[in-house]
Amino acid sequence: MGMKEQCKAWVKQHLDEGMDLVRAMYEHPELGDQEFESMALLSEKLEQLGFEVERSYLLPTGFIGRYDSGKPGPKIAFLCEYDALPEVGHGCGHNLIAAIGVLAGGAYKAVIDQLGGEVRVIGTPAEENFGGKVRMAEKGCFDDLDAAMMIHPSTENRLGGRTNALMPLKFEFYGKNAHACHPQEGKSALDAAVNTFVAINMMRQFMEPGCFIHGIVKDGGEAANVIPAYASLEYYFRAPTMAVAKAMSERAVQCAEGACQMAGTTLKTSVYECPYEDNKINYTLSRLLQKQYEELGLQEIQPVDEVPGGSSDIGAVSYRCPALHGYIRICGCEVTGHSREMAAATISPQGREGLASSASALAMCAVELACDPKLLAQVKAEFSR
Repeated sequence: MGMKEQCKAWVKQHLDEGMDLVRAMYEHPELGDQEFESMALLSEKLEQLGFEVERSYLLPTGFIGRYDSGKPGPKIAFLCEYDALPEVGHGCGHNLIAAIGVLAGGAYKAVIDQLGGEVRVIGTPAEENFGGKVRMAEKGCFDDLDAAMMIHPSTENRLGGRTNALMPLKFEFYGKNAHACHPQEGKSALDAAVNTFVAINMMRQFMEPGCFIHGIVKDGGEAANVIPAYASLEYYFRAPTMAVAKAMSERAVQCAEGACQMAGTTLKTSVYECPYEDNKINYTLSRLLQKQYEELGLQEIQPVDEVPGGSSDIGAVSYRCPALHGYIRICGCEVTGHSREMAAATISPQGREGLASSASALAMCAVELACDPKLLAQVKAEFSR
């Protein structure tokens, strides 16, 4: 039996254990940076599989499982996400992503002594809002890796996709309270916020293609008969690159400064969530995933989506090592992301099939990288470019 066949057999043998992980996290969803139970659950499973595990690795709910063959070879990591969403639980399928990473790591570990190198399973918390991978990347987590790989649940089998860079910015306006019947004695922070909101809306027709602005009024006053002394706005500025996203946000700050001059208020701006880089696609890794998907018999495999969609902290990884972020179909296109229906799909028969295919495919990718130095060199050369 070849090593890729061994990986598939290992995943099949441990599939029930993987689904136990998926169900446990589905039933006990935890928000970003609060995933202590999930961290413990996944760490314990990795220890059972023979990994050396460090809990609270770099972040309170991060972890890393390591197994070194003691022989020369590549360092390959499988990434786990396990934070849930408010209200809908695991509506982005991170519970399935975590199990995919654990089983892929276990399957590759089963053959790595024949190949050489090191396998890591890295728990990257708080993807949804707080950029776990960004913070871990800043601490050097991915710098020595030859490849980092993961697969995300979806409505289609896709080899990857571009993501938008994201700059989150908060605007806070400070004025002076007054009775609404004596407005001349106050300075309306709400007026400054509303004028900023209108001005930023007027920016839209001048944006580059593929750019997006999402904003809300976070605070606008407490009583209609009081001139508000405080108001705030929260915005996301998305663009194909971080440079463009930052330029959009800087233009918006100028709008806010002008609005404050009009209203006689002062302004404070802050980055209130973690900025995300765009995802740097490694097409060599994407083609490698396609080969495994085809060997596993998957149908309707879609190419890399070249039109950036949402934003993800995988971008931070992709700028520090060759990264693969593929997708696996676990439900029909009638199901939307970030929904209760997507969460339910993770524990369905299709979710189980997706777990088996994804974990096998990632382990098989790792085997080919370890067996073929020329292929690994192509992956790294593309990353360097």
